[in-house]
Amino acid sequence: MLKGINTVLSPELLKILCEMGHGDEIVIADANFPAVSLGKRLVRADGIGADILLDAILGVFPLDHYVGEQVVLMEVAKGDSVIPKIWVEYEKMISKYDPRANIIRIERQEFYNRAQRAYAVVATGERAQYGNILLKKGVIQE
Repeated sequence: MLKGINTVLSPELLKILCEMGHGDEIVIADANFPAVSLGKRLVRADGIGADILLDAILGVFPLDHYVGEQVVLMEVAKGDSVIPKIWVEYEKMISKYDPRANIIRIERQEFYNRAQRAYAVVATGERAQYGNILLKKGVIQE
């Protein structure tokens, strides 16, 4: 056991987060995301909401401020009338840990392409539509 580590961060996920270097990206994927077919490295977090996992990850994960965007969301598809309520939760958590973070939205296929290049994909039990979020790792600054 370790002190101060959120218990939703499994040993496997902690290992992945430690292995990642500056500029590497990780996807926290909702339950509908094709995580198995797109992820180079797959971490299972079944039963855990993406918002809960995001909160835990941001507690230990620096975001990259050497680029224009640190966080990427999957844009709502044209013709889809869903307004993703989970985005509000994501924005609250991101601003809690890194108020300077810039969040952008990209088209679904572009998000999938970026997920294929990501260091890892974490498959969660998140049921909210458009609950996918990508984080770019930064550096610890003294």
